[in-house]
Parts: sequence; structure tokens; C-alpha cells
Amino acid sequence: MLHIVNVAGIDIGPGAAPVLIAGPCVIEDYETTLGVATFLKELTSELHIPFIFKTSYDKANRTSGTSYRGPGPAKGLEIIARVKAEAGVPVISDVHAHTEIAPAAQVLDVIQVPAFLCRQTDFIYAVSDVGKPVNIKKGQFLAPGDVTHVVEKVVSRGNDQVLLTERGNSFGYHNLVVDFRGVAVMRRLGRPVIFDATHSVQLPGGAGCASGGQREFVPVLARAAMAAGVDGIFLEVHPNPDKARCDGPNSVALSDLKEILVQLIAIGKAVGLPVSNDGVNSRV
Repeated sequence: MLHIVNVAGIDIGPGAAPVLIAGPCVIEDYETTLGVATFLKELTSELHIPFIFKTSYDKANRTSGTSYRGPGPAKGLEIIARVKAEAGVPVISDVHAHTEIAPAAQVLDVIQVPAFLCRQTDFIYAVSDVGKPVNIKKGQFLAPGDVTHVVEKVVSRGNDQVLLTERGNSFGYHNLVVDFRGVAVMRRLGRPVIFDATHSVQLPGGAGCASGGQREFVPVLARAAMAAGVDGIFLEVHPNPDKARCDGPNSVALSDLKEILVQLIAIGKAVGLPVSNDGVNSRV
């Protein structure tokens, strides 16, 4: 059975137009976050792309303990709530601890389980129990078919609103590789599959005390994902990636985004995806 996940009125899944989940890696300040959200809302409205804004209030898995993590749960969720209201966008963010889940659920439209936590059973149960849609980032260490056990954990708690996000697999040192057969494998589980085109070009720990990245390959992988029939694209974007405080090497510059999205729309139409022409998801 193929499932549709509904996020704040946006259908995601088979028969629905591919969604864009995009935003900065981490909250740097309120003004930048609101500026990016507003830019993305206007661009996706112009291109008639369903859109969910993403950012993180705490990057708890930075390579170095001295790296910038964000403003933390309390201040970060306050900023996300303000941006959600002022920009008029649904929002998604990741949670890293049990104590964050309840307050995050008061703000977020989708709760994201980070890749490194996708095998933590009790944590997944706790996220699932709040009843919000759950986005599972597939761990770099998991084969696509093994995600079925993660889905079963969520569904066993009475939560049927599950998204799966592919973000590459570990391969050797400081490298990730994407096998697009995984998109087909995970979609056989009957859940919408999102492709994270920016974390997939990350080079974990590749900069010594931080992760590196190859943002020049983001459009290549995003185009391949659309051709493979994904239900959405996940992108980290920034006004000036070279000065971003987190994941700059694999983030897309806002100035480059429109060209990428126009190409993705064209590919979606070419392969028969229900790309919307009126800003509202269409069913086939």
C-alpha cells in the first residue's frame, strides 16, 4: 500500500507533486533565518513547488566539540516559531534528545530523526508518540532495505505518517556514495522517499576538524534523484555558503537555487511526475 503523508496541507508521496525541503543547516541568527525562509517561500510560490522550511536549533553531531552548534532548543524553537508565523511556512527540524521532543512538537510540523539516531528504538518510539509526521534520515550505515525495521517501529506506535530520506552511504574514508537503486527499494516500503542532495555530497570529517563537501555535485545528484522518481528533494541553502557556520562546503547558494529548481521541474515533467502547474499538489 502506498501512503500519502500530509504536512500542513501539503501531500507528500505517490501521486503528489515532489516537495522541496530546504533551508540553512543551522540557525545563525533570527534575521538570516527569516530572510532565507522568505526567499524560499517567494521562489517556490513563483515556481509552484510545495515547500517545507528546514533548519536546526542544535547540531549535536558536529565533528569537533568546539564547532558552532546553534542557539539551542529553547531559543532555537522560539526563532523557528517566529519564522513559521512571519514567513507563513511549515517547518521541520531534527531532535537529538528525549527532552527536546515535547517542546519541538509544539512548533514543528515534521519531526526529523537524525541519521545517527535512526537505530535508537526508544528514541524513535518517543518521537512517534507525539503524533506528528516523522522524517527518518537513513543512516549512512544502513542498507536501503533495512529501513523497513525503522518504519515498523514508528508504525507500531500508531503513527502512520512516515517520510524516509536518503543521504548517501559511507564508503571508505571521508566519503559518501549514493546508490539510486535505494530510492526504488525504499519506495517499495510504501513510504514517500526524499533525497538529501546536499548531505550526500558531504565529506564527513574531510576538513580535519569539520566536514568538507563538494557542492558542485549537488545539481547532478538532485537531477538523478528526480529522474529516479523521488517524492521530494532536501537541500541546505545559504546566502553565502563560504561563510556559513555549518555545512557550508555542501550548501547551495541562494543565487544558484532557481536554475537548479527549474531543471528539476523539467526532469520531473519528462519522467511523468505530477509536477504541479498551479501551486497545488495534483494527483494522478
